[in-house]
Amino acid sequence: MFTGIIETMGTLAELRRQGEDVVLTVEAAGLDFSDVKLGDSIATNGVCLTVVSLGDRRYSADVSLETLSRTGFAQAKVGDRVNLEKALTPSSRLGGHLVSGHVDGVGIVASKQSCGRAIEYWIKAPAELSRYIAEKGSIAVDGISLTVNAVKGDAFRLTIVPHTAQETTIASWKPGHRVNLEVDQIARYLERLLQGGAQGRQGAAASSLTLEKLAQSGFL
Repeated sequence: MFTGIIETMGTLAELRRQGEDVVLTVEAAGLDFSDVKLGDSIATNGVCLTVVSLGDRRYSADVSLETLSRTGFAQAKVGDRVNLEKALTPSSRLGGHLVSGHVDGVGIVASKQSCGRAIEYWIKAPAELSRYIAEKGSIAVDGISLTVNAVKGDAFRLTIVPHTAQETTIASWKPGHRVNLEVDQIARYLERLLQGGAQGRQGAAASSLTLEKLAQSGFL
């Protein structure tokens, strides 16, 4: 589990094909490796990857065909910059929101423009994910915990302050750039609960959870 608060940026040093999978190596001079061991998880552009080897300020991880098909790693190349975050611990500050590192899909940067000292981006999300994205809700974009400031159809707007742009890969985003998206987990669980209530279960009473009850409880 992660928070979406990026610790540092790294560089893709190697992408080695192994059949249909890839072994990815990241150089991360700014990452504290003192507590990293084999088998640990590091979110790499928002993708939870398991460390399979460690070197001098670098780590390698296996990227499966499933991960390649669901993330921007399918188009990754040596030299690309990536956002890095180690898995949180019980004593970590939860400065962003709960992020699993399980990417839901790939979005496309539609536009970029200045807004005072900030930068505004419109991101086009896959149609099947748009229903989980709400104004003033949270979303992880390339592993960065961000607030959705507006929604229009399948697109949503982000307002990026200078500090966030400086400490992450956001400053390099241009229209057409592909980004990994992970929607808020609460939205997915609520949908599943509502589906359970609508469909019912064989041999058991249908769930009493409804949109009306969620609204009455302040969730909607």
